[in-house]
Amino acid sequence: MRAIPTEIPDVLILEPRVFGDARGFFLESFNARSFRGATGLDVAFVQDNHSRSARGVLRGLHYQIAQPQGKLVRVARGCVFDVAVDLRRTSPTLGRWVGVELSDADHRQLWIPPGFAHGFVVLSETADFLYKTTDYYAPEHERTIAWDDPALAIAWPLEAEPLLSAKDRAGTPFAQAELFD
Repeated sequence: MRAIPTEIPDVLILEPRVFGDARGFFLESFNARSFRGATGLDVAFVQDNHSRSARGVLRGLHYQIAQPQGKLVRVARGCVFDVAVDLRRTSPTLGRWVGVELSDADHRQLWIPPGFAHGFVVLSETADFLYKTTDYYAPEHERTIAWDDPALAIAWPLEAEPLLSAKDRAGTPFAQAELFD
């Protein structure tokens, strides 16, 4: 596994070793020893999640103000544009975002530490999106920031208006978002 820094140093692109031949491929989607060696982080994941979405679905920007979750995200089928927004009050990159295309073709993953909002938009016909979290889902602590907030100016690669849940349509402006200390 290789870790590639992004514009926000704590957010990392991870490239697993992929072994392929005429039959297909094999990769370790997670190995604690390899993850620690590549990132220097010793994290414990407690929950795995899997979503399937159609082209143009945008999910996010979500975070938990209590029980914050670190996330290791990947795409098992399809392609997404994945976004992490820094919500750490004392961070020099507060309010900045990183966007990375993840697909089943390149097998790249993204490590998003606690203290970030997260979202993605589906670029392929469908996408199976998988992610491991460092804390349990706690709906009472979940918050949503407006995906299209001009203060964030996220350059979503949209071909049309995205398909949103009611929760995501009602996202809070970044200026009013609860931040992490």
